[in-house]
Amino acid sequence: MSHTLGIRQAQKQKTRQALLDAALQLLEEQSLSSLGLREVTRAVGVAPTAFYRHFRDMADLGVALVEEALGSLHATLGTLLATTGNDKTGEERIAAAVELIAAYVRTHPAHVRFIAREQHGGVQAVRAAIGGQLDLFAREVADQFAREPEAAGWGDDDLLMLAGMYVDHMVMTASALLEAAPGDEEQVADVARRQLRLVTLGRLHWLDER
Repeated sequence: MSHTLGIRQAQKQKTRQALLDAALQLLEEQSLSSLGLREVTRAVGVAPTAFYRHFRDMADLGVALVEEALGSLHATLGTLLATTGNDKTGEERIAAAVELIAAYVRTHPAHVRFIAREQHGGVQAVRAAIGGQLDLFAREVADQFAREPEAAGWGDDDLLMLAGMYVDHMVMTASALLEAAPGDEEQVADVARRQLRLVTLGRLHWLDER
């Protein structure tokens, strides 16, 4: 009995992932608000009624795509933050952060395009899910900053503001890399590193006039 249940669960998960993959592919050319449920189920080869065994509606599927696109990055970013930042200039962390973004764009371009389009798109639940993920990234970055010597004298609000700047920059860099012409990726990455150096210099002198 348990073996049969296991097979059914695996098949259910396989169908759910197929729906997510099909939607993501279809979203390469359109927004989520214009994508129909029947388009997705037709691409997978299942009846429209089967969709509701996995998602409440298309917005629910979109929220699942947000989790798929951004959820796994929390652990990766946490490791990066914990293992870099020992040099006061921040060069190691800057280089690692930009490479992390570039690698993700190379391996997950459809996910990056989906987030870039839907961050300000027409589906409120998806916008909220993206905003929630980015806020969580900012809180995680701020928590790491708070442990570092450079945070001495900083208030929690200022640390969160700084972390939000870094997260916003990561999103902006991902979009720029996605749209870069072939061969221009390194130029985009170089600009991103220089911009982060400027923010880091500002961080080091933030308290000078206070």
